[in-house]
Amino acid sequence: MKNQRLASVDALRGLSVAAMLLVNNPGDWGHVYAPLLHAAWHGFTPTDLIFPLFLFIVGVSLALSLGAKVEADAPRAPLARAVLERALRILLLGLALHLFAWWALGKPEFRLFGVLQRIGLCFALAGLVLLYCRARTQWLLLAGLLILHAALLLGGGGLDKAGSLQARIDTALLGRFAYEWDGRLAFDPEGVLSTLGALASCLLGLRAGDWLRRRQLMPLLRLGLAALVVAYLLTPWLPLNKQLWTGSFVLWTGGWACLALVGFHLLVDRRGWPALGRGFGVNAITAYAGAWVMSVALAALGWQTAIYQGWLLPSVGAALGPEAASLAFALLFVLVWAGVARLLDKRGIYIKV
Repeated sequence: MKNQRLASVDALRGLSVAAMLLVNNPGDWGHVYAPLLHAAWHGFTPTDLIFPLFLFIVGVSLALSLGAKVEADAPRAPLARAVLERALRILLLGLALHLFAWWALGKPEFRLFGVLQRIGLCFALAGLVLLYCRARTQWLLLAGLLILHAALLLGGGGLDKAGSLQARIDTALLGRFAYEWDGRLAFDPEGVLSTLGALASCLLGLRAGDWLRRRQLMPLLRLGLAALVVAYLLTPWLPLNKQLWTGSFVLWTGGWACLALVGFHLLVDRRGWPALGRGFGVNAITAYAGAWVMSVALAALGWQTAIYQGWLLPSVGAALGPEAASLAFALLFVLVWAGVARLLDKRGIYIKV
């Protein structure tokens, strides 16, 4: 009943964390290359794949760590307690990071939801689904979530931001504690309704991880291709939209995640290619949280402005333009944390939140 740990999964998780740090920390938000920005509303950019890929890997990791125990009919209560305790720690860490940003940057309001909060919720719910639901039920839950979420969005006021059911729910439940608040209307891309779609991404990873655990790559490959085709066919009625986390977005990003998982498994686990990103992957939440604190501290102390405007903009920016200077800052930020992550891994230090 030992946990299965695959280098390919650590690498894929780690690269998704590195990508998060890259797109979240430009030198200047006014000068960012288009592929490193999220789609403004409907549409898709490479950046839009990062967070769903991480949630997909959360599901894969749950299947690898708990799948054999479930099959061996291990007592469910201790496993469920461990899942819920870890989920709570992740959620509380997310709240603590937002509290630090609110205090250090003098933000007018505290944001309640966020990336780690969403990870914590999805980890808890997907873990319970794995522990208490058979494979067939998991597939039915995944399909039901996609159908329910689409019905709520399409029948609840449309897919524009102001008129969407998601905005109305966020306004009623979050108000000024949402990511966006204009005094009348609230909207949060990690808000209440879109969490249904995010959970579907995690459940898709759960099923993919079960196939990976059994080394059944052809079903995983077929799932990826089928998800891409279905997502493409759905887009005229249900556009790709990360902020709403639409069903087409779940399937589109999940399809690419399945193909990436197959590719990484073949290259890293079977052919022995280097597990690039492993350092980030084995300390993923720690690296994300540490980078968040560093980012807020750099901004609060004025050091980011000093580095970007005083060094990178006059040198890199003068030669290649302000977008290149902004990207250079983000790359330096990632390199610093890549060094930290590699050092922790080399010394066998793994901080589990």
